[in-house]
Amino acid sequence: MSVLELDEALQALARGEGAAKAMSGGQSLGPMLNLRLARPQQVIDIAGLPMLRQVKAGPDDIEIGAGVTHSEIEDGRHAPLVGHPMQGVAAGIAYRAVRNRGTVGGSLAHADPAADWVVVLPALGARIKLRSPRGERTVEAAGFMLGAYTTVLEPDELVTAVVVPRHSPTTRWGYHKLCRKPGEFAEASAAIYLDEAASASRIVLGAVDGPPLLLNQLATAVARDGASAASRPQLRAAVAAALPDRDPIDLKMFTACLERALEQAGVIARAQATGAPS
Repeated sequence: MSVLELDEALQALARGEGAAKAMSGGQSLGPMLNLRLARPQQVIDIAGLPMLRQVKAGPDDIEIGAGVTHSEIEDGRHAPLVGHPMQGVAAGIAYRAVRNRGTVGGSLAHADPAADWVVVLPALGARIKLRSPRGERTVEAAGFMLGAYTTVLEPDELVTAVVVPRHSPTTRWGYHKLCRKPGEFAEASAAIYLDEAASASRIVLGAVDGPPLLLNQLATAVARDGASAASRPQLRAAVAAALPDRDPIDLKMFTACLERALEQAGVIARAQATGAPS
């Protein structure tokens, strides 16, 4: 395979004028085809393109090809991602059979609000590379998803790579999701990423029926004041402000996810996070 073959795939996608779909792992598009929820006139197989299956380490960040599978990240097949927050996230995605085939780029392009990467990558401050016959552009992960199953991707564009910051010694990180049972879609999720050296502080809520929500004010307060800014009433208030139309049970779930993510990040102690939010 060569660069030319990726360009050929992009040309085929462009010729489809919206009626063609790219497929890599097929873990999202396959079921949609089976249920007749998607009926493209042409399916373009991009799973074998080597350009989409590389992981490159730079001085400050890591570029992950869109065709890299969840299980490859989980298993540490790519040295730059060993010990990175993404490795633990990948291990909790769906079931092993799905992780063996599902890809980072495919999950992003599908844009299921309950998926993991759509909430984790904005928390990490990731950038997403997109390519079409017209050229290449890069967008922030936080602005990539516009709504449920809707992204900034144009009909002739592919996700080609995701660029994430290196995991530094100053990084504090947490991610928690609530599912009815392991492997099922999340009903609520939250991610936190703090890196004092990079002056980065992000808190994100996922599984919100649309794009992930960045809690910027809370993230700034937590980065500045630590546990004193992350009491249960403060977290509950932040969640309620971000999700004003949710019922009390939903607010409890999202607050619990946020609390447990903060616990993983070492912002609050386990004793402080014990029990269900009231």
